[in-house]
Amino acid sequence: MNSQKNHINKAMQGAMILTLAGLLTKIFSAAYRVPYQNIVGDIGFYIYQQVYPFYGMSVILATSGFPVMISKVMSDYGYGHSIKVRSKIMTITLLYLIAFGMTLSIFLYILSAPLSIFMGDIHLEPLIQLAAVSFLIVPFVSLLRGQFQADQNMNPTATSQVVEQGIRVTFILLSSYFLIREGFDLYIVGQGAILSSIIGSLAGLLILIYIWVKKGYRFSWNLTAPVSTWKVVKTLLTYSLTIGISSLLLILIQLIDALNLYSLLVNGGMEEEAAKTLKGVYDRGQPLIQLGTVVATSFALSLVPAIANAKVNNDEGFIREKLRLSLKLCFVIGAGASGGLIVLMKSINTMLFRNPSGTEVLMILSGSVLFTSICLTLFAILQGLGHTFVPAIAVLVGAGIKFIGNELLIQIFGITGAAISTLIAYMFISIIMMFYLISKGYSFRGNKSLYKIGLSLIVMLGVLFLTLEVNSYINIHSRTYSTITALIGVVIGAFFYGIAIIKFNVFTKEEMQSIPVINKIIK
Repeated sequence: MNSQKNHINKAMQGAMILTLAGLLTKIFSAAYRVPYQNIVGDIGFYIYQQVYPFYGMSVILATSGFPVMISKVMSDYGYGHSIKVRSKIMTITLLYLIAFGMTLSIFLYILSAPLSIFMGDIHLEPLIQLAAVSFLIVPFVSLLRGQFQADQNMNPTATSQVVEQGIRVTFILLSSYFLIREGFDLYIVGQGAILSSIIGSLAGLLILIYIWVKKGYRFSWNLTAPVSTWKVVKTLLTYSLTIGISSLLLILIQLIDALNLYSLLVNGGMEEEAAKTLKGVYDRGQPLIQLGTVVATSFALSLVPAIANAKVNNDEGFIREKLRLSLKLCFVIGAGASGGLIVLMKSINTMLFRNPSGTEVLMILSGSVLFTSICLTLFAILQGLGHTFVPAIAVLVGAGIKFIGNELLIQIFGITGAAISTLIAYMFISIIMMFYLISKGYSFRGNKSLYKIGLSLIVMLGVLFLTLEVNSYINIHSRTYSTITALIGVVIGAFFYGIAIIKFNVFTKEEMQSIPVINKIIK
């Protein structure tokens, strides 16, 4: 009993560590895009964002896809067995990941020209080729993070994420500043940004190797231990196509926009320069969506091993308790972030990106935060329960809806159609996942909680609308004033939303004591 309690406490500590690390990295991710866009402009931002999904796929697979996969494989075949068995599993996993990474890298490099033509911008070819290199780093980063996470040690993953993102951001901003100052073409500036990202990934790998050696970990080459090679490979392949695809939810939607949004605008009669600018404006929404879902993402990622362990021990009580708490947190965070962003978007847009261009489109995209939070939380829960197939199918269905939605809606509504299709895609995925969870006997049973969250949201929105109404009488439209308005709005909105959540007893005292960070404040 004490052993299980210690395991749970360790998992929750891991949740807090990854939450804080995820928060820092996503802040970096959003923060660098703001000065980057300010340096290179909307067209320069468009160029980078067209290629970023390819690089982003490698980062996500190495951060939340493959490490979770490896920890589950070790849980399936390694725990309770000899060191030789575990070393064979790690050897097979490394060989598999190297083959996987090299295949993706070569595949993307060869298809760089056809892809750039399909995207409507042949100048993107060298940037895509450069992004292909990042997949060669994925196997080694994934293996080390997966081993650490299998041991419930989240510190190395968190440290490497922060270092990787910090160096990446620094190099991107420095390279873009100097290349622009020296008068280089914006596509060259984009290449500099992708190269800087690869340098960041290498830095993350070096940190992991350093921690691996310092902690006394060793990698023993072994292919002879008594565990079926085919079973391990089959499991790795299955998890790659399920957990891997599920982890790519956000980036796949971005990838579809990169593939067909610009070309659809041009084919619809828009001038190329105008289409590039408009796509750059549309891409302002991506860091905002990432920031809105960071807590749900990090919490869900670290929850997988704990729920998986409870499933093995048939501890249904623990599973249902953490499931309800996770979903409740997800609804609170997602609804609050979506509502706040929608109301304050004009000021936030001007504060971050110098002008309010595309505010209406970004408001629609902000609604996605709630549904992405639901999706990511449910993915982690179902992975922990051993249900990995349906989440992957849901992501593919959502991606298909997004692709078709772009094709149909952009012709009618222009760039707004892309935002609507994104919102619809995330909504469908979350609905599919909720119904699937219910079909497995895990109902949320949180109707009262949803009602209370809704009331809290109304309180927050009412206060924000009143604040903006007062501000409207001050006829100032500068970026500085928008910054002040946005920051005041965020503070006021968060304060009243938090007070309402507490006053309406959305969380029980026991639940609040089990939430990382919040429990420290209570104590």
